[in-house]
Amino acid sequence: MTDDPLIDPFADAGPRWMEGRTALVAGGGQNTAYPGVGYAICMLLAAHGARVAVLDRDKDAAARTVDRITADGGEAIPVIADVTSDRACADAVAETVSHFGRLDTLVHTVAVGDRAGVFEVTPERFDELMDANFKSAWSITRHAVPVLPRGSSIVTISSVGARYRGPGMVYCVAKAALENFTEGAATTLGPQGIRVNCVQVGAIYGAFAARGGMPQEMRKPRLEATSLKTEGTSWDIAYAALFLLSDRAKWISGHILTVEGGPPHRYPVGKPITSVP
Repeated sequence: MTDDPLIDPFADAGPRWMEGRTALVAGGGQNTAYPGVGYAICMLLAAHGARVAVLDRDKDAAARTVDRITADGGEAIPVIADVTSDRACADAVAETVSHFGRLDTLVHTVAVGDRAGVFEVTPERFDELMDANFKSAWSITRHAVPVLPRGSSIVTISSVGARYRGPGMVYCVAKAALENFTEGAATTLGPQGIRVNCVQVGAIYGAFAARGGMPQEMRKPRLEATSLKTEGTSWDIAYAALFLLSDRAKWISGHILTVEGGPPHRYPVGKPITSVP
């Protein structure tokens, strides 16, 4: 990188944004015919030169992602762990560092969707949903922080459900907690040179929706609710995460980046603008 302030510091950096980095992606396995957010992030990180540890509790799902990466000439390993276990999170970080020699990129994409209301679940189910959607991010991050060097980056994956105003769902509560954690972690870890950001996911259609059995007839109303009138995919989320994880976003931390196809229309839309009066 040049010291001349008039020259783009990334002008000669090449097309691969994550060259030389090692990434641990929680929830990186692939288990449906549609790409999951974790899978798409793993693929993009590898395509941009990162060595990727694909963390998933499903060994077959992790293997599918690893096989795809290696077939494309990338480097990846499966890390089998249940991130709702704090001990397993510690072991996953240790395994990644043991194999690759370092860790400087962390992504948490694990989520369990459940539309049950906050007063409709048992205490046990409440804890399960909070553990999967929020506490697991705290666990994997706290074990990663001691080995993350200055210049490292972390991205969590949330949902527009975090700003949903009711009826209350445990999933939305957990995602709101995740976003608050992201902002707090960014402030806390900033002096160590570690950036922490979040991608807030809109109504995309990917593995999460497919696995949850979303009816196909729901897809059109969802895309019509966006400003762009198009349907997003896991790749849209992955590219946002790639930017935040890369040095191109080296002065961005504590940010919640919403990827939802534009704010939803709540009022009638006027005619398309084709000329200026």
